[in-house]
Amino acid sequence: MRTTFACLLFAGAIAGTIAGCQDGNTGIEQSGSDTTKTDTMAAAPADMNNRLTDEEKNAGWQLLFDGTSKSNFHVFNKKSDGSAWQVADGTLYLDTTNIKDGKITGGGDLLTNEEYESFHLKLEWKIAPAGNSGIMFYVQEGPSFGETYFTGPEMQVLDNAAHPDAKITKHRAGDLYDLITSSPETVKPAGEWNQVEIISNKGALEFHLNGTRVLSTTMWDENWQKMIAASKFKQWKGFGTYKKGRIALQDHGNTVWYRNIKIRKL
Repeated sequence: MRTTFACLLFAGAIAGTIAGCQDGNTGIEQSGSDTTKTDTMAAAPADMNNRLTDEEKNAGWQLLFDGTSKSNFHVFNKKSDGSAWQVADGTLYLDTTNIKDGKITGGGDLLTNEEYESFHLKLEWKIAPAGNSGIMFYVQEGPSFGETYFTGPEMQVLDNAAHPDAKITKHRAGDLYDLITSSPETVKPAGEWNQVEIISNKGALEFHLNGTRVLSTTMWDENWQKMIAASKFKQWKGFGTYKKGRIALQDHGNTVWYRNIKIRKL
């Protein structure tokens, strides 16, 4: 599917205090924020996509996708040639045209070549109707790791209106998948661009979606360990324990587009 959807983006600031989420099985989970931020990515004109401003360059930002090349990425454990991840119209997208034995030919999760410790990631995504994808971080590679989700926590990318996962708590767009529910819900419909920021700084983790902080928590502490133990990830030893790893864009079998992918080491 290669249809280009209209991009309906606008700047805004929302005031309010968002209460932290509580899960009786996992301990205290922090979700939401009493602060918001202006959606600076949404206001950028089309010719500024996949570029760094002088201010960003001076601040140490690295452009991971320039609108024409996948040179900063490779497929997880190099299980395929990655040909299903294509570049068109300034986007990096997953082409689902060719499927064999239930898997996309030339697909697989797409990883950054470089590993990151503390970082600030920005990107934009849009998903096809009823689509599912995800953004993972601290992903490990090697023969001991069969999938990206064996090690890397995930920010869910989803069509909340039509995908079945949206009916499951902690599986909706913007959630720390299967661990913490994001709040407030600021995701836009399928076919519209969403702006993401993931900030991980020495264990302090924040998710921002469309200009609003929707989740904050602390990684690697006792509560973090309890959350993992109460989740589907408890079966994979080492999940959520790594403090350095790769960023991954998930092949979940549905068409998804990414652009303006940039990162800054903290």
